[in-house]
Amino acid sequence: MKDFSISSFIIGMVLGILLACAWFLNGNSFSPLPSSLPFIATSTQTSLQEKQESDAVSVVDQPSGDSVIVESITVPPPGVWAAVREVNGNDLGNVLGAVRVNGPRSAVSIPLLRATEPGRSYAVELYRDDESGVFDLASLSVYVDFNSGAPAIVYFSTAP
Repeated sequence: MKDFSISSFIIGMVLGILLACAWFLNGNSFSPLPSSLPFIATSTQTSLQEKQESDAVSVVDQPSGDSVIVESITVPPPGVWAAVREVNGNDLGNVLGAVRVNGPRSAVSIPLLRATEPGRSYAVELYRDDESGVFDLASLSVYVDFNSGAPAIVYFSTAP
């Protein structure tokens, strides 16, 4: 029985090596990373306003001020954090304010630590809640829109 186990192991190894060689000689290759990473900035990256927006959150352009009104957030319980972020070119900047939303809601008011400025672009981005009761950008992960598979984010501008 001991010889059968060793010989079975050797035969399995030889077959595995032959299959791997055939795979690579056929032009196939194995890569642990996808061939295109969707969120890597490139020189052909579109502007933030041209990117697909989320169905999970809706916001419209609005006057500048010390709060932002989100038209609707359509996520299932237990909910998310909705954060207002500055937009600097093609990058998201500082978080100006965030509020916890426990499920689908409309007319969500997000108070800001610093008021929005006239004629600027901002974004509302959703984050998963870690149930700590505190918004911490460093520890929370971005909420992904189930319909698009992209981060749940929408962009808006303030009136000049």
